[in-house]
Amino acid sequence: MRTFTTRLTPQSPFGTLLKGDTLFGQLCWAIHNRWGNERLSELLDGYTAGRPFVVLADALPAGHWPRPNLPGHWFTPLAQEDRKAAKRRMWLPHAHFATPVADWLHHCVADDTLPGGAPQPHPHPHNSIDRRSNTTGDGFAPYTLERHWYGKDAQLDLHLVLDQSRLSAADLEQALRDIGELGFGRDAGIGLGRFKVAPLEEAALPSQEGANAWLTLAPCAPQGLAWNAARCFYQPFTRFGRHGDVGVHRGNPFKTPVLLANSDAVLSPAVMNTPSFIGQGLGGEGSLSKAIRDTVHQGYTPVLGIKLPKGGHKT
Repeated sequence: MRTFTTRLTPQSPFGTLLKGDTLFGQLCWAIHNRWGNERLSELLDGYTAGRPFVVLADALPAGHWPRPNLPGHWFTPLAQEDRKAAKRRMWLPHAHFATPVADWLHHCVADDTLPGGAPQPHPHPHNSIDRRSNTTGDGFAPYTLERHWYGKDAQLDLHLVLDQSRLSAADLEQALRDIGELGFGRDAGIGLGRFKVAPLEEAALPSQEGANAWLTLAPCAPQGLAWNAARCFYQPFTRFGRHGDVGVHRGNPFKTPVLLANSDAVLSPAVMNTPSFIGQGLGGEGSLSKAIRDTVHQGYTPVLGIKLPKGGHKT
């Protein structure tokens, strides 16, 4: 499998943030709509047996990697800066990736220093309508939903791992363009989730010399795999998924909740090797959905190799 990067340029607010696992789900629908269900089934063959045709990362600020989700004492403390200010330093410029992990906090930057900034959530008012009477219910029925707005200069890097023997880079790029033109995530039908897609470029994911752990770039399912638990750090994350596209019309749109390790986790394997992704495919045989029994969920993630110091930095 080969690693690629493409650059996304937001064209509208988003109802759903671009996380790797949700983007994979919409990619499956894009493939289904363009090439048919038989083609999608071919690509998903072996997905839960460690043979994904593609693994997608979260969309990250262009030119930056996420700061690993490590306890604060693993980093060299910053002089004259409080803990809250240090926590806001979330993004590491690519140029500093080779520096020791303990020093990353000195090189990381906050959201507000990024071109276009981080997506800003803003409430958007809605109203519940009774479709039988075409009016609101008794007593009025307003509610709000958040929309995430990027600045005009915002650009995002999407890193991915692709099996070109099963899906060509050109076809994947076309499917991503379909998503960008039709909209990603919630409220895509009313204009949200639009983005432009730059041509895919082959680009290796970096690894530090002497790497002994993985930094994840998307939510993943590490359960049951061989890890050095004492040197794994992650935030548990539950994905309450639902079907998109025409899947919402097949009886029950809701999927079985999935427990994942959120993005930016640090996972130390029992035996270090050199994969471009880790994790496992989830679902199939009705375990995630009774409405669409072949439903799967991306529990894989692209990874960066990092070298953790023995025992961590002590303040």
